[in-house]
Amino acid sequence: MSRFAETLDRLAAVIETRKGADPSSSYTAKLLSEGVERLAKKFGEEAVETVIAAASGDKDALAAESADMIYHWLVLLAGAGGGLDEVAARLEAREGRSGLDEKASRPT
Repeated sequence: MSRFAETLDRLAAVIETRKGADPSSSYTAKLLSEGVERLAKKFGEEAVETVIAAASGDKDALAAESADMIYHWLVLLAGAGGGLDEVAARLEAREGRSGLDEKASRPT
């Protein structure tokens, strides 16, 4: 397993342990207590910051903003009742297919 995959698994596991925790004791618990709509907005904010960092050409800022975005994505997945296994299943289903073919097969 890659370093990134191991880190992602550990982080997802920590986020799961924060479900139902006291929001005053954990930033993750606080986010989860605010509901999926707020989680989605926060993820969107982090995604925009990642795009801005990429466009600026600042590799350090891109890495930092990417880490923030991935953390907030995992919190969003957890808050919405999803997880990495569901995402992995979707990615696996696309393996070996042209991206253009896969996209064309999606319902409009």
